[in-house]
Amino acid sequence: MPKIKVKTKKGAKKRFKVTATGLVIHHKANKSHILTSKKRGRKNRLKKGTVVNPVDAGNVKRLIPYL
Repeated sequence: MPKIKVKTKKGAKKRFKVTATGLVIHHKANKSHILTSKKRGRKNRLKKGTVVNPVDAGNVKRLIPYL
């Protein structure tokens, strides 16, 4: 009997990336609209991706089974 394939959750695939060392990266919120009232430094900090909390990283990896 063939093994059942686990489908990737497409929303998670688009939002998260796993590094070579296994860390999960995500982009910060609040960078999509109403940018005129935000300072330049704040917008620059929001550009960068950050590491997901290790407590939540396991749940994210479960949504992306090929990793």
